[in-house]
Amino acid sequence: MTTAYYKNKTVLITGGAQGISLGMAQAFAREGANVVITDADKEAGQEAVERLLKEKLKVVFMACDISQEHEVAALMQQVGENYTQLDVLINNAGIADPFIGDLDEMLLSEFDSILAVNLRGPVLCCKYSLPLLRKAEHGAILNISSTRAFMSEPNTFAYSASKGGLEALTHSLAISLAQDRIRVNAIAPGWIETGEWQKKSRKYKPQHTKDDKEQHPVGKVGTPEDVAEAALFLCSDKAGFITGQSITIDGGMSVKMIYK
Repeated sequence: MTTAYYKNKTVLITGGAQGISLGMAQAFAREGANVVITDADKEAGQEAVERLLKEKLKVVFMACDISQEHEVAALMQQVGENYTQLDVLINNAGIADPFIGDLDEMLLSEFDSILAVNLRGPVLCCKYSLPLLRKAEHGAILNISSTRAFMSEPNTFAYSASKGGLEALTHSLAISLAQDRIRVNAIAPGWIETGEWQKKSRKYKPQHTKDDKEQHPVGKVGTPEDVAEAALFLCSDKAGFITGQSITIDGGMSVKMIYK
């Protein structure tokens, strides 16, 4: 996308210090936005800012554990003190490991912790950012879901449930916030390789086999840039007639029929 649309607009990205969200932070900042990265990992947050400041991009880091209501409230107050409004909220923070073990051995605390971050957290962020989003001429919320909201591997029920809830939250908020001129959409990524987008202690160089690539109809594994391009579109006026929708970005894997 290369437009002047995001110049001087404020974009808040949760979980923005690593992975897909860091890719989105870079993309929005390159389009002229004031990007606020928030993350519970302070080390990753500082590294992310250092990385983007090398490009002279407008980005700041504000630490926050989005599962904690008082921290979310304080975050939005801080955003409001530094910026007049919030144009885009991207809910990406989440516990990414989908495997939780057998149902009969699962600890309820494990299930609750995943939902607290992956689903309750976005609800809190939407709630406390609403006064700032209402100040924008055309506010936008983007929820980062997962193809695991629609299909599963064994023992991923907590993660899948949280992402399924996020999909439902998306269309519910789209209707609920329509009167405030706030559009709400979602992106459901599939396999997105984030090895080069991790903090230094976790960074790795991806090694994809021919099978890894060719199992995707488009012939490659996804990248954060693939998600970022869709995010730039969905949160802009170019998508002004789109709300309550979820776009799957998985290289076509979820529509591919597989027989054994």
